[in-house]
Amino acid sequence: MKRMHADMQRIAMGILCLCVSVSGSDACANSLASATTGRLDVAAVTTVYRKNSHAELLVGRLLETHTLDGKGRVSPLRLRALYTDQVPENDTSRGLAAEHGFAIVDKPADAIFDAEGKRAVGGFLLVAEHGEYPRSATSSIQYPKRRLFEQVLAGFDRAGKVAPVYIDKHISDHWNDIEWIYSAARERGIPLMAGSSVPLAWRHPAADVRRGAKLEQIVAVSYHTLDSYGFHALEVVQALAERRAGGETGISKVRCLTGDAVWQAGSNGVYDVKLLGAALDRMDWKRFAERPLEEAVKNPSMFEIHYKDGTKAFVLTLPGVVREWAAAWRYEGGESEATLFKLQEDRPYMHFSLLLTGIERMMVSGKPSWPVERTVLTSGALDALLQSRQRGGEWISTPHLGRGYISDWDWADFMSSVPEPEP
Repeated sequence: MKRMHADMQRIAMGILCLCVSVSGSDACANSLASATTGRLDVAAVTTVYRKNSHAELLVGRLLETHTLDGKGRVSPLRLRALYTDQVPENDTSRGLAAEHGFAIVDKPADAIFDAEGKRAVGGFLLVAEHGEYPRSATSSIQYPKRRLFEQVLAGFDRAGKVAPVYIDKHISDHWNDIEWIYSAARERGIPLMAGSSVPLAWRHPAADVRRGAKLEQIVAVSYHTLDSYGFHALEVVQALAERRAGGETGISKVRCLTGDAVWQAGSNGVYDVKLLGAALDRMDWKRFAERPLEEAVKNPSMFEIHYKDGTKAFVLTLPGVVREWAAAWRYEGGESEATLFKLQEDRPYMHFSLLLTGIERMMVSGKPSWPVERTVLTSGALDALLQSRQRGGEWISTPHLGRGYISDWDWADFMSSVPEPEP
């Protein structure tokens, strides 16, 4: 056991150096790395911690290796402290704390400091997904991301220093909180990153929008709920769209159609039905066989996004007949491509390992692995789209989403540097 533990320490240190090398930093160890393991001490702030929760599927990999069984790749991050906003009966964090020796704290800010009151962590994972929380007027679950982030900021202010922060999935469900969190991080110089594993997932085929190409339209297919899974679909769209000529220009307006209006929009040429067909053709799992899609799907929804440069994007949520994400896009001139975003839909859910890899690199280097502006735009678009649905599909003008950004993130480069093969 001692020899295996020593081997794991050496592996962790090697990964720490690899992550730093990939990110371009010149230092191989953070000053807050554990003296005994060489791993960077971090804290996690979560809503709940139970088996197969997002908290467990991300933070659990710091405890049980990347394969969640103690046999996989050791993370260069070491969990020092954990806060859980709720403690349901199926909570597993308390037992893990006893087993792995991390602290359970009463307040998020307390996770920053050691027993002597000194700053003791070099990064934060804020994972607010799952738990019993109210829904907003637009039906989004109101996870307390701003409240938890404010408490982390209070700890930073007390310490007089900041550290990188990763926020799982969307930044918040409401634009005012999205903008507040983003601005507060920028004002303090906090390296901030957010988002999910879906844009990082394996792609069948391995396609991406050609960087600098002129895009006309993207059509993506999604499933399940609009607030949770609709976010993933928008994130897929944005990861593709930001590569187009001129970079991201921002969003001018959005709307959400439901029911027969979705099929009518296709008949009227609002979205390209051929692109929809191309996205569906990429899917491994679909249930509509020989029936027309209009008969198979009882409650379709469609997100429509108009970008400032004229590019358009559509997300069709087709409950009951698909359970994957796919997208197709058309370049100026008519050429098109399509791909499936492939996840591992069973434990250990290795797409979360891809996400953690990006988080690890950000924590070690202090540089976000992909632009947080992608998630700012995606989170804000989802809020506006759900408002449109609430208002019967009316257009929502989005001048607040008119900000542009340039992304140098490249999916193919990222995947080529990830140790794990596709499961």
